[in-house]
Amino acid sequence: MAKCDQGYLCEVCGEDVAAITDSDLYLRYVIGMVDPETLHTSPERHIRCNPSLAQFIVADEFPAVTCSGAFDKKRLDDEFVRQREQLVTRGWRRLHEVVASENAIIDYPLPEVKQKLRKKFGAQ
Repeated sequence: MAKCDQGYLCEVCGEDVAAITDSDLYLRYVIGMVDPETLHTSPERHIRCNPSLAQFIVADEFPAVTCSGAFDKKRLDDEFVRQREQLVTRGWRRLHEVVASENAIIDYPLPEVKQKLRKKFGAQ
């Protein structure tokens, strides 16, 4: 089977990441943690297979994820946790918006991320 026929396999569990709404890679892209130039070469994971990020999604529709060890949000600064929960939850909601849209991939990121990308790449 050709690699392109395999879909996007999670580097953690090995299963197919079938939907963008389950994609850790696209979540990280939307919130500015993955540069668009490296998106196609970055490894994929299910959001839930990356508990250090998934724990920051706070939404009734997303069952809570816990992360043990040093990166458990209970061990982190309260203000950092609040800001990270806002960002990651907004990013997760954005993934659900882009599924229903016909936006170009460059328009997926949150507005503040798109603004930083415009400055970085010199677009107006």
